[in-house]
Amino acid sequence: MFALSKIGMFVSGRDLFKDLSFMIGAKDRIGLVGKNGAGKSTLLKILAGVQKPTSGTVDISSGRSVGYLPQEIKFDSNQTVFGETYSVFKEVAGMEAELHDINHQLETRTDYESEGYSKLIERLNEIHEKLGTLEADKLESRIEKVLKGLGFKREEFDRPLDQFSGGWQMRVELAKILLRNHDLLLLDEPTNHLDIESILWLEDYLKNYPGAIMMVSHDKRFLDNITNRTIEIVFGKIYDYKAAYTKYMVLRQERYDQQVATYKNQQKYIEQQERFVERFKAKASKAKQAQSIMKQLDRLERVEMDEFETASIQFSFPPAPRSGERVLELKDLGKTYGEKTVLQGIDLKVLRGQRLAFVGKNGMGKSTLVKIINRETDCNGICELGHNVKIGYYAQVQEKTLNQDMTVLETLEHEATGDWTKTHRLRGLLGAFLFGEDDIDKKVRVLSGGEKSRLALARLLLHEINLLILDEPTNHLDMAAKDVLKTALQNFDGTLIVVSHDRDFLQDLTDVTFEFRDQKIKEHLGSIDEFLDKYKLEHFREFEMNKPSTTKAAASPKKEEKESDNKLDYQARKQRDKDIRKLRNSITKCERRIEEIEAELEDMEAKMADPEIYAQKTPESKDLFFKHAELKSTLDRKMAEWETLHAELEEMEG
Repeated sequence: MFALSKIGMFVSGRDLFKDLSFMIGAKDRIGLVGKNGAGKSTLLKILAGVQKPTSGTVDISSGRSVGYLPQEIKFDSNQTVFGETYSVFKEVAGMEAELHDINHQLETRTDYESEGYSKLIERLNEIHEKLGTLEADKLESRIEKVLKGLGFKREEFDRPLDQFSGGWQMRVELAKILLRNHDLLLLDEPTNHLDIESILWLEDYLKNYPGAIMMVSHDKRFLDNITNRTIEIVFGKIYDYKAAYTKYMVLRQERYDQQVATYKNQQKYIEQQERFVERFKAKASKAKQAQSIMKQLDRLERVEMDEFETASIQFSFPPAPRSGERVLELKDLGKTYGEKTVLQGIDLKVLRGQRLAFVGKNGMGKSTLVKIINRETDCNGICELGHNVKIGYYAQVQEKTLNQDMTVLETLEHEATGDWTKTHRLRGLLGAFLFGEDDIDKKVRVLSGGEKSRLALARLLLHEINLLILDEPTNHLDMAAKDVLKTALQNFDGTLIVVSHDRDFLQDLTDVTFEFRDQKIKEHLGSIDEFLDKYKLEHFREFEMNKPSTTKAAASPKKEEKESDNKLDYQARKQRDKDIRKLRNSITKCERRIEEIEAELEDMEAKMADPEIYAQKTPESKDLFFKHAELKSTLDRKMAEWETLHAELEEMEG
């Protein structure tokens, strides 16, 4: 059990938070949410023991361990990938050496009845129990499984860690934490350095994790798939919900709406009573009653409104100047770094108004290709922009595109043209991105990751663009900012290319997905969800195709028959996969409708539980009961439809 009691943190002349208290159970899956700067990362550091609070205590039950993954970490290791990962089990090597020594003593000593001999046996049992908990006999296979799940190839295990980028080094750190089976995992933006394939693997791993988990993440889908509890930090206070992120947002709004209604009713009552007192306090016949009402008002417990963080960036992209029909064309494009080939034989034609998603494992060339398009690096082959194409580019790492020695205001002044050269307009733009008067004179180098991201987005609006290229734009944005950016992109009337691993962000934003793999790109028409459904099926088929045959007859069919069967199997599988995707989409739509109906029923039943509804006998109250019965009937039909669809899917997949 883990407990925080009256935790306070005083930073830069203000309370970041004060008197925070909550407990973490053995199987809790907690999403820690709030605006950038609310104190989420600080709270994780306090729980991990990395930072001390200004006040309050953290109580951890005896023998319980905590694993902590920060957003960034500096590595200083000359180990290989496998060696660095294995280093987390140094105690295993020590225990195995001690075990060998104890066994030797037990074989050679003859004082079987002595206290020393008994203590050796006790220690032997302790070591065996600890090694069993750590699954010491399976360490190498466990390490291999986790490293592969996080995207490393087997041939990379023996490469020195310092040859990898910071993102891949963070994956090693994550692997070390996962392998220790800590009682509590504290993960600060664990998906920032992962591609979609690794995120899917991590989701499955965390769903089956034996301990508790508390994480900060701006990936809604990731939170929904793993967490069962959400703690929100707002203005130094916390609100605790027994629900995953999407359900928490609904409950949060419901609670606020109820508070608003209760507050308004109480204010109306207070005003009525105060008017009565003011009118009759001077009348002898009413003076006593007026005094009684005044005392009642003094004793009345006033409804307090919870504070909600409502400030959010507000912007939209300016109209895109018209480009030619062909925006971009790549022919036989390739890119090498020394002896390493990243891309080869790339052919791609982008037409005006298309919305493309670039996805795939890290290191497969996504960022390299957008840098080539933006003329930041050279290439082999042809990369041609169409007529009147004006590029707006958002880089993955803002430190490389923002001048660290400029202030926030100077950053925009440096690129402003036309009406934007007026300082009041730039200040207004910065205000829309939540930069106040105290922020505009800050140097870029002192800004947080989220602030740098917002500044880079603000800078994009200074130019007329019709080809917008965004490389991992959501990594440091909070939920509200991501939603605003997504809405702005949906309304952008130019051509869009997005490199992202955020499935929720890409959904309903792009209509073509390009998968980067093995130096090539593969086109998939449709939304990111359709791509992921297809992706899982394709990889399952690869697994099936690589299984060894169980009989000699299956292992050596005639060549002609095998080719014919393969062709027929391919066509059948292709049609089957198409039918399965349709069924899955139908099931998803059905489930969403069921959730909507259940929410409507819950709302109606809350109203029907009010005794006053029976006394009213109005057409509206009678209509409420009729609608409830009708909705129940609709829900039954939808549930039957859902069962039928699932039965069809199971039959088809079987």
